[in-house]
Amino acid sequence: MPAWPDRRLLDLFRIDTPILLAPMAGSGGSALAIAVAKAGGLGSIPCSSITVEKVTAEVALFRGAVAAPINLNFFSHQPRTPTDAEQARWLGRLAPYFKEFGVDPSGLPAAGGRAPFDDAMCRMVESLKPEVVSFHFGLPDHELMHRVKATGAKIVGTATTVAEGRWLADHGVDAIVAQGNEAGGHRGNFLTDDMATQPGLFALLPQLVDAVDVPVIAAGAIADGRGMAAALMLGAAGVQIGTAYLLSDESVSVPVHKAALKEARDDNTAVTNVLTGRPARGVLNRIMREVGPLSSDPLPFPLAGGPLAPMRAATEKNGHGDFQPLWSGQAGALAREGSAEAITRAIADAAQKRLHRED
Repeated sequence: MPAWPDRRLLDLFRIDTPILLAPMAGSGGSALAIAVAKAGGLGSIPCSSITVEKVTAEVALFRGAVAAPINLNFFSHQPRTPTDAEQARWLGRLAPYFKEFGVDPSGLPAAGGRAPFDDAMCRMVESLKPEVVSFHFGLPDHELMHRVKATGAKIVGTATTVAEGRWLADHGVDAIVAQGNEAGGHRGNFLTDDMATQPGLFALLPQLVDAVDVPVIAAGAIADGRGMAAALMLGAAGVQIGTAYLLSDESVSVPVHKAALKEARDDNTAVTNVLTGRPARGVLNRIMREVGPLSSDPLPFPLAGGPLAPMRAATEKNGHGDFQPLWSGQAGALAREGSAEAITRAIADAAQKRLHRED
């Protein structure tokens, strides 16, 4: 295979192909990470929504299946306890749905499910010694960062603007994910909450590459060799891919999520905060249309989703994803079925042909 144009990421992570699996909570685990690693990319485990014991078990499965580096991904948000007024406002906004589905709001399940990086997670990192540790929503505090670095792990942060990228570089990351507005899932924003000014990937990427000295990884609607080649031509040292794997054999997305992906188009996703309390891109569904997509009513992340749980359970069992995340980037229509290993190899091979003009 011809050489890749920028080897920095390959050498940094000790991988053969500059493709990183996006860490997708609820959709990816060890099986998906193994498949991407077998194709020469970097496998990832999303850790903020599962227990330390589950992460440990997933890493053990990965280590037992392939001799390759692994990325453990964590959230770095600052949890906030909502006020009584905020609680009342969100429950009041959802009151028509409680009535429709016969839900008693006084008996709602506990909300949450996404924890920020803390001492327990750091001790797990110190024990497991992953080759790469990545963070979303900024970085943890200096002491935790120092402990992660001491394990020898390379640190990756996500930026949605050039300012965030500069901040991450100034705070010691080894590489930066440039997340364009097209990307599926949660925005990695941490210096701004203004979604109206979020740049698309091909505007953000070259400006961020010019602004920092560390390798930049492109993320956002890259689902085939054309997108990968274009990102590399704009200066990316590698790409992070998520949505393209959501229909793969190794994806653990629930059936209604996969069904939504099969109906995905360039114009039927939106950035919303009504599902979790933080902006994230997904396929439009009922709650997004009727309450959002963006609203000032939801509880702070990750509490907004808790009160939606009864409606989600009622509709999901009937094959509808009206009250749950259906995360997808704007290129969801390019997602393909098949093994993630084959998908990875196909994207890499097609990108090589584009880059070296062999097609």
